[in-house]
Amino acid sequence: MPKEPRTVAREGAKKARAVAAPKARRAKAAPVEADVAAIDVEALEAGGAEADAAAPKSPKRGSRKVTLSGSLVVVESPAKAKTIKKYLGRGYDVKASVGHVKDLPKSKIGVDVAKGFLPEYEAIKGKAKVLSDIKRAARTAEHVFLATDPDREGEAIAWHIAEELGAEGGDGRVRRVLFNEITKGAIQKAIASPLDLDRKKFDAQQARRILDRLVGYQISPILWKKVRRGLSAGRVQSVAVRLVVEREREIEAFVPVEYWSLDADLAAKLPPEFRAKLSKVDGQKADLKDGAQTGALVKDLEGARYVVASVEKKERRRNPPPPFTTAKLQQEAANRLGFSPKKTMTLAQRLYEGVELGEEGAVGLITYMRTDSVRLSTEAVDAVRKHIESAFGKDHLPETPNFYKTKAKSAQEAHEAVRPTSLDWTPDRVAPFFDQMNERDMYRLYELIWNRFVACQMVPAVYDQTTADITAARATFRATGSILKFPGYLAVYGAKPPEEEAGAEEEKGGENGEKEARSEDRQLPPLEQGMELRLVKLVPEQHFTQPPPRFNESSLVKEMEERGIGRPSTYAAILDTIQEKGYVEKLEKQFKPTHLGVLVTDELVRAFPREMDIAFTAGMEEKLDEIEEGDAGWQAVLTDFYDKFKEDLAKAEEAMRNVKAQAIETDITCEKCGERKMVIKWGRNGEFLACPGYPECRNTMNFRREDGNIVPEKEEDVPVEDKCPECGAPMVMKRGRFGKFLACTRYPECKGTKPVSIGVSCPKGCGGYITEKRSRRGKTFYGCSSYPKCDFVSWDRPRNEACPQCGSAYLLDKYSKKTGPFVACPNKECGYRREAEPRPEGEAAPAPTLEKV
Repeated sequence: MPKEPRTVAREGAKKARAVAAPKARRAKAAPVEADVAAIDVEALEAGGAEADAAAPKSPKRGSRKVTLSGSLVVVESPAKAKTIKKYLGRGYDVKASVGHVKDLPKSKIGVDVAKGFLPEYEAIKGKAKVLSDIKRAARTAEHVFLATDPDREGEAIAWHIAEELGAEGGDGRVRRVLFNEITKGAIQKAIASPLDLDRKKFDAQQARRILDRLVGYQISPILWKKVRRGLSAGRVQSVAVRLVVEREREIEAFVPVEYWSLDADLAAKLPPEFRAKLSKVDGQKADLKDGAQTGALVKDLEGARYVVASVEKKERRRNPPPPFTTAKLQQEAANRLGFSPKKTMTLAQRLYEGVELGEEGAVGLITYMRTDSVRLSTEAVDAVRKHIESAFGKDHLPETPNFYKTKAKSAQEAHEAVRPTSLDWTPDRVAPFFDQMNERDMYRLYELIWNRFVACQMVPAVYDQTTADITAARATFRATGSILKFPGYLAVYGAKPPEEEAGAEEEKGGENGEKEARSEDRQLPPLEQGMELRLVKLVPEQHFTQPPPRFNESSLVKEMEERGIGRPSTYAAILDTIQEKGYVEKLEKQFKPTHLGVLVTDELVRAFPREMDIAFTAGMEEKLDEIEEGDAGWQAVLTDFYDKFKEDLAKAEEAMRNVKAQAIETDITCEKCGERKMVIKWGRNGEFLACPGYPECRNTMNFRREDGNIVPEKEEDVPVEDKCPECGAPMVMKRGRFGKFLACTRYPECKGTKPVSIGVSCPKGCGGYITEKRSRRGKTFYGCSSYPKCDFVSWDRPRNEACPQCGSAYLLDKYSKKTGPFVACPNKECGYRREAEPRPEGEAAPAPTLEKV
């Protein structure tokens, strides 16, 4: 009986698959023959469809080659991935690691010292999906290009990804690509010329990470035990705090010395009047120590003849500044723009990774922003010289390019200085796009980088300077004036506005800097030798020598850079950390150490004199650089450090002062028991005064230090209208270790208390109200006053306002580091959100019963 057509078709298909299977297996086993060198570089540089055409082609039928699906490029951030993707064709898949993917574990030290400091890396929490996506894409990729940042941290990320792909030992598919700018040419050039992973650079990063872990995880527990739980120490951060503490001690120890100055306001035949400064008395350098000496000199000079003794005219040149390194960018952004180092680096990162410029899409506007080199590429210098000639004229262009020498010993000259990636994107051209994005600060930083780059390749500013010496009786006065003759680089990188100049002068600590700034544009009348002048008035003035100024963000970064502490990429994080930990505070934009910062620094310096030594810390940075250069082994460097560090740790466990157990007696008598002198003790929230008669007397209070004296801070109990829930007596508002609360006025007979309302009823309708509370770790949260009967809780502050979108009984006040405060619905599915506006009058106040407070 003949078979049905469908049966015949099925059997035929089965035979066809059986014949094809061995061929498929042989093809799968065949090696991948395509190589990076086989990519048509010229076609790749053309981009777009031509780049697609340049990708390795699929083999013809019957070939034993197997074509995998294009190439995978791994970068660090999604923004960078988006910018790079547009420069590569469809054959390239670009994925972001979103920073580090592996690190030492947080729960333990994670370093096996006995096995040669063997680190125990694990996937960072939340990065499992990222790693999974990268590994999945790499399985079918013909080439994997690790294009993370061109520094040690970027190398570590690349190495860890290569480990996850099983390619850290060398795999033809997995290669490293480096570029200092995200431009079409730089990306395509890097892809066409891939490199091997740099083991030395990874070892340098690994050594730094292990060093920091050994110090932080072994000193911090001692501080927890001896001083206060939650404190931390760091190899670099603790030395940075020491700088601030030592500067404060210099200020405290400073003894002002009186001195006087004497100026003469003079007039010649032609205007303007001008001021001359006393320079010599009786042929010696002027040194007026007190008012009596100055007054006697003034008497001698009031009726004297003032004659021009000499006039010197010369041309003075002011050279352009070098292009930006990371540290100089942070300093100048602080001085000129008022940006913190953290803000500067955040904005610079976005400028580097790509900014949306209309139809052009995402464009990387600056080169890599973590660098300590002032080197510029030949192409960049040639481009800016053409721009200068076109925009400012040949007279602003030097005959040969300006070259600058990098001061930092350990500068990585493979990197360039921070500069714009293209002279096509002038500040004027990009300004509308930044305005559309409401990114005024990012624009200001870009403009600063642009102007500095252009200025560094321009001619010096030229001044005509006149210096005149004027004699009168036994005194000699000197007047100096300058007129800007040719602006040179100042045409683009001009003087700062007065308020910004003041910040720069403050950083210099400089009365001298202020006077120099004033004299630079001062004009003198025509003066000739032998000319007699008319005295308008003498201006004697009393002064006192000033202590060195406190560090601000700019000057602290400068100090760390000059002393070799930390690296440019770490400055912003260090300044953030020492403030977050409560070791320093910012007063009027200047850093002042807290009492905690002074205490911890003193204890660490006593227990770890070597590790806290500034020169030693700088020396460790140099050793890390030697590892990167191949001149030192990372395990040998760690061994040298740890052998002595281990001894210091053992000594500190025994010898470090136990501040927690210490009670420092004061001359303040306890107001409750009237018998004992209050003592200073340490708690989880810092210092406080306590009666040593505890537990019989439980009196405590806060205090402040004024000129070395202890001043108690008594907070008066504030009456409220609430009644005690226990006995019905009136209540008062008090402040305890966890904030404000209501207490019965009959305490200690009645110990009734109530939490303070924030003016919001409980959204669960239980009849309670919302109060501000603190967790065990000190973090603020909001909960219902009826707890534990009602379990309402929120990390964000609730509002007495229903959601207009979904009807939720309340909204939340939230905060974003990027956009600031906003109001949102607690229901994530709703998604309602708006900018925060001032609360309706009275809404933020406590409940109606507390209106009198």
